[in-house]
Amino acid sequence: MGEKTVIITTVNEAWAANNSLLDLFIESFRIGINTQRLLNHLVIITMDQKAYARCISIHPHCYALKTRNKNFSKAAFFMTPDYMEMMWTRIHFLLSVLKMGYSFVFTAQNRDTDIMWFRDPFPHFFPNADFQIACDRFNGNSKDINNWPNGGFMYAKSNNRTIKFYQFWYSSRLKYPGINDQDILNMIKHDPLINKIGLTMRFLDTAYIGGFCERSKDLNLVCAMHANCCAGLGNKIHDLGIMLDDWRRYKSFTANNKSKSSSWTVPQKCSLKTLHKHGSRP
Repeated sequence: MGEKTVIITTVNEAWAANNSLLDLFIESFRIGINTQRLLNHLVIITMDQKAYARCISIHPHCYALKTRNKNFSKAAFFMTPDYMEMMWTRIHFLLSVLKMGYSFVFTAQNRDTDIMWFRDPFPHFFPNADFQIACDRFNGNSKDINNWPNGGFMYAKSNNRTIKFYQFWYSSRLKYPGINDQDILNMIKHDPLINKIGLTMRFLDTAYIGGFCERSKDLNLVCAMHANCCAGLGNKIHDLGIMLDDWRRYKSFTANNKSKSSSWTVPQKCSLKTLHKHGSRP
C-alpha cells in the first residue's frame, strides 16, 4: 500500500462507546494476519465530540469532522433526515480526501463501523482499477456492473477520474432526492458519464470481502467480513463478537486442520428479519 493511501472509517458516540463497534473493529486488526501494521494507516473520522474524545484515547489518528451544527451522536435510523445528511456528509468528505491527493479504503457501512479486517486486502485489489467496491452478492464477474455494490468497503485511487466520479455521485443527491447514497450509486453506475470520464470500476469477490448477505466461505482466503443483511446495533455487536471468536478459533488450529475444522457460526441474531424489523435493506 502506498504512502498516500489511508484507511478511513467513521464513528459517532453510539458506535465509539466502550465495548461497542469501534472496539471490535480495532480488535480485528490486532488479531488479523498481517493487519496490525495497517492500523498506522487507519484514520477514524468522528462525527461528534464524545466520539472524538473516545477515539483519541484508543487510537493515534482521529479527525473531528465539522458537521454544521448537526447532531450525529446517536444511531440514526435508516432513511431518516439525519441518516441521509450523515451519508452525504461522508461522501463529500471522501471527495475532499481525493482532492488532497490521498487514495483511500473506506471501511464502514451506511451507519456504523461493522466490518472486521482479518487479512491485508491490498494484494486482491485490481492494480489498474480506479474504483473498487464490495458486493452484497457477487455474480463471479468483477467487471459486471449488474453486481449489487455495497458501500461498506470501497477502494478509490486519487486521480482526476475518481474526483469527477465522486463529484457526480455527490451531485446526484439533488437529482434523486430522498434516496440514499448506496442506492444512488447503484443507479449511476449505469450512467454514460462513467465511461465518458474513463473510470474503471471493479466489484470485489465475496470470497475475500464477504458479509452476512454472502459469507466468505473459506477462512483461508477471507480478508474482511461485513455485518450487512443486519440491522440493530445490539444484533451487530453480538454477531461480530462471535465472528471474532470464530477467527480466534481458526487461528488456533494447526495448518493441517484449518481447512477441515474452520467455519463461521454467524450470523445468529443478524438476519433478513432484522432488516425488515428496522425498515432497512441489505
